[in-house]
Amino acid sequence: MYQLAHFSDPHLGPLPKPSLGQLLSKRLTGYVNWKRNRGKSFSDLYLNALISDLSDQQIDHIALTGDLVNIALPEETRLAGIWLQRLGTPDHVSLVPGNHDAYTASGLRNALLQWRPYMLGDQNSDTSTYPYLRRRGPMAIIGCSSAITTLPFMATGSFSKAQEDATARLLQQTRDCFRVVLIHHPPFPGATPFHKRLIGAQRFRNMIAEHGADLVLHGHTHIHSHQNIAGPTGDVPVIGVPSASNGPGHKTPAGCYNIFTVQGNSDDWQVSWQKRGVLDTAGTIGPVGQDIML
Repeated sequence: MYQLAHFSDPHLGPLPKPSLGQLLSKRLTGYVNWKRNRGKSFSDLYLNALISDLSDQQIDHIALTGDLVNIALPEETRLAGIWLQRLGTPDHVSLVPGNHDAYTASGLRNALLQWRPYMLGDQNSDTSTYPYLRRRGPMAIIGCSSAITTLPFMATGSFSKAQEDATARLLQQTRDCFRVVLIHHPPFPGATPFHKRLIGAQRFRNMIAEHGADLVLHGHTHIHSHQNIAGPTGDVPVIGVPSASNGPGHKTPAGCYNIFTVQGNSDDWQVSWQKRGVLDTAGTIGPVGQDIML
């Protein structure tokens, strides 16, 4: 038995005070959004309660699918690096970046540098590259990056042909494993509004249809979601999760994380899915719905 926890979009706060020069970019719109909206619904109270509950579970590995920060300020990225170290060692946590981590080109470069140990494959000792491959127990964890810098009011991601080719090779190499693909933007049709879509989603789906996978995990939408995309021998589940920092009573669900328990072998995987999340404004954590067999 092997257990993988998945959470996403912590949007760590509070937001450091930006300089005027730092706001002379796309960061201005994100800063206004934080002040008007997200800063009122996101709280460390809920995130800390979620992480404390996660640490009480017998988890073998953690998958984190992006958006650690809000507007990619250098101080945000530095503090997120410290937070990652508290969450777990790089060997225990696999990270892919999100669109907020790429709010500016320099912000993304800084994130890839500061958080690099959490985004290295088993064979990548110096440079974080995507996709990466980590073998953990029966799992092959394949991290893809959809994080790109976009214009104001856009939150698109991208899955390129080059990344498709490299990911396909890793999927082929790991057919004996339970293959988990991490990506920030959801790759199924109709997942998001146009301005938040994954460019190259069809390319991603074509890749899975040809080479297969056992599970795809994403963030970005801040909601519970369970969709399927075609694989070579059957449907592949694609699962998203709410923002880990969100409180109850807002327009998107309260913070939650997933636990996937995997048993069996490549001829017969058995996978159960449990959701644990924020139940009230005091930050009580407990099961959300019933366990599901995938």
